[in-house]
Amino acid sequence: MTDPGATVTGLLAGQGYRAESVRPLGSGLDHTAFEVDGALVVRVSARAHPAERALEVDRETRLLHRIAAISPLPVPTPLYADPAGGWLAYRKLPGAPFLGLPEPAAWATTVGTALGRLLAVLRGQPPEAWAGLVENDDVPPHAWLREARETYAAVAASVPPSQRGAVEAFLGAAPPPATTRRVLSHNDLGIEHVLVDPATGEVIGVIDWSDAALVDPACDLGLILRDLGPDGLDAALAALPPDDDDELRTRATFYARCSALEDLAYGVGTGRGAYVRNSLAALARLLPPRQ
Repeated sequence: MTDPGATVTGLLAGQGYRAESVRPLGSGLDHTAFEVDGALVVRVSARAHPAERALEVDRETRLLHRIAAISPLPVPTPLYADPAGGWLAYRKLPGAPFLGLPEPAAWATTVGTALGRLLAVLRGQPPEAWAGLVENDDVPPHAWLREARETYAAVAASVPPSQRGAVEAFLGAAPPPATTRRVLSHNDLGIEHVLVDPATGEVIGVIDWSDAALVDPACDLGLILRDLGPDGLDAALAALPPDDDDELRTRATFYARCSALEDLAYGVGTGRGAYVRNSLAALARLLPPRQ
């Protein structure tokens, strides 16, 4: 069996970089990540077909450079990219993922404001300027709800019995109306992708832009609500330009509830306790037990 560490060392050697240490960071459906010398992150595409890997790495490299040029927060910027080899590398950003830090509510306003400013800059970009770099995510709310029902069926035993009635009532209700409005967004702005200074809560980076897309503007706001609560959402909205979308908060709440169930399933399935704890806390806020 091929040693992944040796493979990464070989990839970097081809770029003139001599790696001393390689540590696996984790893997998902899209890629496997490694930390090199405590200074670099190498991401290797998980796609099976070479042409798909090349297109993915080329697209993400160009996207990250474009995002870095406008973002008010640091984002990964590729130092090495090899589309033909299906991998890219960027300098590791400082800070710690907000997920798993104690008392996240204490910094909800600080983090929410920073993320709102980021979303404001992204929304200021005309959607047509991102053609070829991001896709149009047109999954309607009824499809979100259908998937949430399927997810809940698999994780219901992990939800406290006192709360199941509220969750099931939500899943049995109609979803909010869809919107045709689309804006450039991170599209996975959970706190696992938000790097902060553990001493102050200051946001010092946003990572993993592989899901960036043109989406309903409520989607990332829903993740902010899920992870930071109402104070975080209010802070993010205050940092955005005024919006005449009367249903924005309603859809954000809907997406927050669906994504809390999705993250709960991920945490249970992978044994990642931080995701389970965060998801259950979110469900308790978003769908409190019925009296």
